[in-house]
Amino acid sequence: MDVLLLHGLLLLPLAALLLYRCSPPFQYLLKVAFFNCWIVATATLLSPFAAFRGRSVENMKILRAALLPLKRFYGIRMRVSGSERLRLPGPFVIVCNHQASLDLMGMVEIIPERCVPIAKRELLYLGTVGWACWLSGIIFIDRHRRDAAIEVISHTASTMQRENLRVWVFPEGTRNPGRSMLPFKRGAFHLAVQAQVPIVPIVISPYWNFFSPKEKRFTSGTCTIRILPSVDTRGLSPKDVPELTESVRQAMAEALAEMSTSDHRDQDKEQPLLGPGAGGDRGSPRGQGDTAGSSN
Repeated sequence: MDVLLLHGLLLLPLAALLLYRCSPPFQYLLKVAFFNCWIVATATLLSPFAAFRGRSVENMKILRAALLPLKRFYGIRMRVSGSERLRLPGPFVIVCNHQASLDLMGMVEIIPERCVPIAKRELLYLGTVGWACWLSGIIFIDRHRRDAAIEVISHTASTMQRENLRVWVFPEGTRNPGRSMLPFKRGAFHLAVQAQVPIVPIVISPYWNFFSPKEKRFTSGTCTIRILPSVDTRGLSPKDVPELTESVRQAMAEALAEMSTSDHRDQDKEQPLLGPGAGGDRGSPRGQGDTAGSSN
Protein backbone atom coordinates (compact mmCIF):
# COMPACT_ATOMS: atom_id res chain seq x y z
CA MET A 1 0.00 0.00 0.00
CA ASP A 2 2.81 2.38 0.92
CA VAL A 3 4.56 1.59 -2.38
CA LEU A 4 1.39 2.29 -4.35
CA LEU A 5 0.88 5.55 -2.48
CA LEU A 6 4.47 6.58 -3.17
CA HIS A 7 4.09 5.78 -6.88
CA GLY A 8 0.86 7.76 -6.97
CA LEU A 9 2.54 10.79 -5.41
CA LEU A 10 5.41 10.54 -7.89
CA LEU A 11 2.95 10.46 -10.78
CA LEU A 12 1.15 13.64 -9.66
CA PRO A 13 3.77 16.05 -11.08
CA LEU A 14 3.75 14.14 -14.37
CA ALA A 15 -0.04 14.25 -14.52
CA ALA A 16 0.02 17.98 -13.78
CA LEU A 17 2.58 18.56 -16.54
CA LEU A 18 0.49 16.58 -19.04
CA LEU A 19 -2.61 18.55 -18.05
CA TYR A 20 -0.69 21.80 -18.42
CA ARG A 21 0.44 20.87 -21.93
CA CYS A 22 -2.87 19.42 -23.12
CA SER A 23 -5.54 21.42 -21.30
CA PRO A 24 -5.78 25.19 -21.98
CA PRO A 25 -8.32 25.65 -19.12
CA PHE A 26 -5.94 23.97 -16.65
CA GLN A 27 -3.06 26.07 -17.98
CA TYR A 28 -5.19 29.20 -17.55
CA LEU A 29 -6.15 28.35 -13.96
CA LEU A 30 -2.55 27.52 -13.04
CA LYS A 31 -1.22 30.76 -14.49
CA VAL A 32 -3.89 32.89 -12.81
CA ALA A 33 -3.20 31.14 -9.50
CA PHE A 34 0.54 31.74 -9.92
CA PHE A 35 -0.12 35.43 -10.69
CA ASN A 36 -2.15 35.89 -7.50
CA CYS A 37 0.30 33.88 -5.38
CA TRP A 38 3.20 35.96 -6.70
CA ILE A 39 1.46 39.18 -5.65
CA VAL A 40 0.61 37.84 -2.18
CA ALA A 41 4.12 36.45 -1.67
CA THR A 42 5.71 39.69 -2.88
CA ALA A 43 3.58 41.76 -0.52
CA THR A 44 4.28 39.45 2.41
CA LEU A 45 8.04 39.27 1.90
CA LEU A 46 8.72 42.88 0.98
CA SER A 47 6.36 44.75 3.30
CA PRO A 48 8.67 44.45 6.33
CA PHE A 49 11.46 46.13 4.35
CA ALA A 50 9.12 48.88 3.16
CA ALA A 51 7.92 49.36 6.74
CA PHE A 52 11.36 50.66 7.76
CA ARG A 53 10.73 53.69 5.54
CA GLY A 54 7.09 53.98 6.57
CA ARG A 55 4.30 55.03 4.23
CA SER A 56 6.08 56.56 1.25
CA VAL A 57 5.69 56.78 -2.52
CA GLU A 58 9.34 55.67 -2.73
CA ASN A 59 8.20 52.18 -1.69
CA MET A 60 6.55 51.86 -5.11
CA LYS A 61 10.04 51.16 -6.46
CA ILE A 62 10.20 47.99 -4.36
CA LEU A 63 6.83 46.73 -5.58
CA ARG A 64 7.67 47.62 -9.17
CA ALA A 65 10.96 45.70 -9.06
CA ALA A 66 9.15 42.66 -7.66
CA LEU A 67 6.39 42.69 -10.28
CA LEU A 68 8.52 43.38 -13.39
CA PRO A 69 9.71 39.74 -13.76
CA LEU A 70 6.13 38.49 -14.19
CA LYS A 71 6.10 39.37 -17.90
CA ARG A 72 9.02 36.98 -18.45
CA PHE A 73 7.34 34.11 -16.65
CA TYR A 74 4.34 34.51 -18.92
CA GLY A 75 6.26 35.22 -22.12
CA ILE A 76 4.59 38.62 -22.56
CA ARG A 77 6.45 41.25 -24.52
CA MET A 78 5.83 44.90 -23.77
CA ARG A 79 6.00 47.45 -26.59
CA VAL A 80 5.78 51.05 -25.44
CA SER A 81 5.06 53.98 -27.72
CA GLY A 82 5.40 57.59 -26.59
CA SER A 83 7.25 56.99 -23.32
CA GLU A 84 8.89 60.42 -23.66
CA ARG A 85 5.49 61.94 -22.87
CA LEU A 86 5.83 60.71 -19.29
CA ARG A 87 8.96 62.80 -18.73
CA LEU A 88 7.07 65.86 -17.56
CA PRO A 89 8.93 67.74 -14.82
CA GLY A 90 6.04 68.33 -12.42
CA PRO A 91 2.96 66.50 -11.14
CA PHE A 92 0.34 65.11 -13.52
CA VAL A 93 -2.59 62.71 -13.63
CA ILE A 94 -2.42 59.51 -15.68
CA VAL A 95 -5.68 58.03 -16.93
CA CYS A 96 -5.57 54.48 -18.31
CA ASN A 97 -8.06 51.89 -19.52
CA HIS A 98 -8.64 48.95 -17.18
CA GLN A 99 -9.09 45.43 -18.58
CA ALA A 100 -7.89 42.88 -16.04
CA SER A 101 -5.40 42.20 -13.25
CA LEU A 102 -2.76 41.91 -15.99
CA ASP A 103 -2.84 45.73 -16.15
CA LEU A 104 -0.40 45.57 -13.24
CA MET A 105 2.28 44.34 -15.62
CA GLY A 106 1.69 47.23 -17.98
CA MET A 107 1.62 49.70 -15.10
CA VAL A 108 4.96 48.65 -13.62
CA GLU A 109 6.51 48.69 -17.09
CA ILE A 110 6.03 52.45 -17.52
CA ILE A 111 5.04 53.98 -14.17
CA PRO A 112 7.09 57.16 -13.70
CA GLU A 113 8.94 58.28 -10.59
CA ARG A 114 6.82 59.43 -7.64
CA CYS A 115 3.61 58.01 -9.07
CA VAL A 116 0.93 56.16 -7.12
CA PRO A 117 -2.39 54.66 -8.23
CA ILE A 118 -5.79 55.52 -6.83
CA ALA A 119 -7.46 52.25 -5.77
CA LYS A 120 -10.75 51.15 -4.30
CA ARG A 121 -10.78 51.14 -0.51
CA GLU A 122 -11.63 47.43 -0.37
CA LEU A 123 -8.05 46.66 -1.43
CA LEU A 124 -6.83 48.03 1.88
CA TYR A 125 -8.34 45.04 3.70
CA LEU A 126 -6.63 42.30 1.68
CA GLY A 127 -4.12 41.34 4.37
CA THR A 128 -0.47 41.83 3.48
CA VAL A 129 -1.42 43.02 -0.02
CA GLY A 130 -3.40 45.90 1.49
CA TRP A 131 -0.55 46.66 3.89
CA ALA A 132 1.98 46.75 1.05
CA CYS A 133 -0.29 49.06 -0.96
CA TRP A 134 -0.70 51.41 2.01
CA LEU A 135 3.05 51.47 2.66
CA SER A 136 3.61 52.34 -1.01
CA GLY A 137 1.48 55.47 -0.71
CA ILE A 138 -1.41 54.18 -2.80
CA ILE A 139 -4.45 56.45 -2.42
CA PHE A 140 -7.64 54.68 -1.37
CA ILE A 141 -11.06 55.96 -2.29
CA ASP A 142 -14.50 54.88 -1.08
CA ARG A 143 -16.54 54.50 -4.25
CA HIS A 144 -19.79 54.25 -2.29
CA ARG A 145 -19.43 57.55 -0.42
CA ARG A 146 -19.38 60.54 -2.71
CA ASP A 147 -18.56 63.04 0.04
CA ALA A 148 -15.58 60.97 1.19
CA ALA A 149 -14.36 60.59 -2.41
CA ILE A 150 -14.54 64.36 -2.96
CA GLU A 151 -12.55 64.90 0.22
CA VAL A 152 -9.85 62.46 -0.94
CA ILE A 153 -9.63 64.21 -4.32
CA SER A 154 -9.30 67.62 -2.68
CA HIS A 155 -6.57 66.39 -0.32
CA THR A 156 -4.74 64.63 -3.17
CA ALA A 157 -4.79 67.78 -5.31
CA SER A 158 -2.94 69.77 -2.65
CA THR A 159 -0.55 66.87 -1.99
CA MET A 160 0.35 66.60 -5.68
CA GLN A 161 1.58 70.18 -5.81
CA ARG A 162 3.29 70.07 -2.44
CA GLU A 163 5.13 66.76 -2.94
CA ASN A 164 5.50 66.68 -6.75
CA LEU A 165 3.27 63.60 -6.89
CA ARG A 166 1.91 61.87 -9.97
CA VAL A 167 -1.34 59.92 -9.74
CA TRP A 168 -2.51 56.94 -11.83
CA VAL A 169 -6.29 56.52 -12.26
CA PHE A 170 -8.48 53.97 -14.07
CA PRO A 171 -11.41 56.26 -14.97
CA GLU A 172 -13.70 53.45 -16.13
CA GLY A 173 -14.01 52.56 -12.45
CA THR A 174 -14.03 48.80 -13.01
CA ARG A 175 -12.48 46.12 -15.21
CA ASN A 176 -13.66 46.19 -18.79
CA PRO A 177 -12.32 43.54 -21.20
CA GLY A 178 -14.68 44.69 -23.96
CA ARG A 179 -13.78 46.25 -27.30
CA SER A 180 -15.04 49.70 -26.29
CA MET A 181 -14.48 51.84 -23.22
CA LEU A 182 -17.03 52.33 -20.50
CA PRO A 183 -18.16 55.86 -19.63
CA PHE A 184 -15.50 57.59 -17.54
CA LYS A 185 -15.92 58.60 -13.93
CA ARG A 186 -15.01 62.27 -13.52
CA GLY A 187 -12.91 62.04 -10.35
CA ALA A 188 -9.54 61.98 -12.17
CA PHE A 189 -10.51 65.02 -14.21
CA HIS A 190 -11.74 66.96 -11.21
CA LEU A 191 -8.42 66.12 -9.58
CA ALA A 192 -6.39 67.39 -12.54
CA VAL A 193 -8.43 70.59 -12.82
CA GLN A 194 -8.29 71.28 -9.09
CA ALA A 195 -4.52 70.74 -9.03
CA GLN A 196 -4.10 72.51 -12.41
CA VAL A 197 -1.87 69.72 -13.69
CA PRO A 198 -1.74 67.97 -17.08
CA ILE A 199 -3.58 64.75 -17.89
CA VAL A 200 -1.59 61.99 -19.62
CA PRO A 201 -3.85 59.39 -21.30
CA ILE A 202 -2.47 55.85 -21.64
CA VAL A 203 -4.05 53.04 -23.63
CA ILE A 204 -3.13 49.37 -23.16
CA SER A 205 -3.94 47.16 -26.12
CA PRO A 206 -6.53 44.37 -25.75
CA TYR A 207 -5.31 41.07 -24.34
CA TRP A 208 -7.66 38.78 -26.23
CA ASN A 209 -4.90 37.41 -28.49
CA PHE A 210 -3.34 35.68 -25.49
CA PHE A 211 -5.64 36.10 -22.47
CA SER A 212 -9.35 35.39 -22.14
CA PRO A 213 -11.10 34.54 -18.84
CA LYS A 214 -14.24 33.64 -20.79
CA GLU A 215 -12.40 31.09 -22.95
CA LYS A 216 -10.04 30.08 -20.12
CA ARG A 217 -7.04 30.86 -22.31
CA PHE A 218 -3.69 32.31 -21.20
CA THR A 219 -0.77 32.00 -23.62
CA SER A 220 2.22 34.19 -24.51
CA GLY A 221 1.81 37.36 -26.52
CA THR A 222 2.62 41.00 -27.09
CA CYS A 223 1.09 43.90 -25.20
CA THR A 224 1.28 47.38 -26.70
CA ILE A 225 1.14 50.45 -24.47
CA ARG A 226 0.52 53.79 -26.13
CA ILE A 227 1.07 57.06 -24.26
CA LEU A 228 -0.99 59.81 -25.87
CA PRO A 229 -0.13 63.54 -25.85
CA SER A 230 -0.78 65.25 -22.54
CA VAL A 231 -3.82 67.46 -22.07
CA ASP A 232 -3.30 70.83 -20.39
CA THR A 233 -5.81 71.83 -17.71
CA ARG A 234 -4.44 75.25 -16.81
CA GLY A 235 -7.22 77.80 -16.65
CA LEU A 236 -9.98 75.18 -16.61
CA SER A 237 -12.64 75.14 -13.90
CA PRO A 238 -15.04 72.47 -12.58
CA LYS A 239 -17.62 73.44 -15.20
CA ASP A 240 -15.17 72.34 -17.90
CA VAL A 241 -14.78 68.84 -16.43
CA PRO A 242 -17.62 67.10 -18.37
CA GLU A 243 -16.27 68.28 -21.74
CA LEU A 244 -12.69 67.50 -20.69
CA THR A 245 -13.70 63.99 -19.59
CA GLU A 246 -15.46 63.24 -22.85
CA SER A 247 -12.70 64.61 -25.08
CA VAL A 248 -10.03 62.53 -23.32
CA ARG A 249 -12.23 59.44 -23.42
CA GLN A 250 -12.84 59.95 -27.15
CA ALA A 251 -9.11 60.18 -27.87
CA MET A 252 -8.44 57.03 -25.83
CA ALA A 253 -11.34 55.16 -27.43
CA GLU A 254 -10.05 55.98 -30.91
CA ALA A 255 -6.58 54.77 -29.96
CA LEU A 256 -8.01 51.56 -28.49
CA ALA A 257 -10.07 50.92 -31.64
CA GLU A 258 -7.00 51.42 -33.81
CA MET A 259 -4.92 49.10 -31.64
CA SER A 260 -7.71 46.50 -31.62
CA THR A 261 -7.84 46.27 -35.40
CA SER A 262 -4.11 46.58 -36.09
CA ASP A 263 -2.14 43.77 -37.65
CA HIS A 264 -0.77 41.39 -34.99
CA ARG A 265 1.79 39.64 -37.19
CA ASP A 266 4.47 40.60 -34.68
CA GLN A 267 2.61 38.66 -31.99
CA ASP A 268 5.02 36.81 -29.73
CA LYS A 269 5.32 33.15 -30.71
CA GLU A 270 7.50 32.00 -27.83
CA GLN A 271 6.11 29.98 -24.96
CA PRO A 272 6.33 31.31 -21.37
CA LEU A 273 8.84 29.95 -18.84
CA LEU A 274 5.99 28.11 -17.13
CA GLY A 275 5.47 26.06 -20.27
CA PRO A 276 7.39 24.37 -23.06
CA GLY A 277 9.77 26.32 -25.25
CA ALA A 278 10.26 29.09 -22.71
CA GLY A 279 12.18 32.04 -24.04
CA GLY A 280 11.45 35.03 -21.87
CA ASP A 281 11.13 38.25 -23.81
CA ARG A 282 14.33 38.10 -25.82
CA GLY A 283 14.30 39.95 -29.07
CA SER A 284 11.36 42.13 -28.16
CA PRO A 285 10.24 43.86 -31.34
CA ARG A 286 10.38 47.63 -31.42
CA GLY A 287 8.68 49.26 -34.30
CA GLN A 288 9.78 52.60 -35.61
CA GLY A 289 8.70 55.29 -33.20
CA ASP A 290 8.34 52.81 -30.36
CA THR A 291 10.47 53.09 -27.28
CA ALA A 292 11.45 50.52 -24.74
CA GLY A 293 9.70 50.30 -21.41
CA SER A 294 11.10 52.34 -18.56
CA SER A 295 13.38 49.56 -17.36
CA ASN A 296 13.53 45.80 -17.21
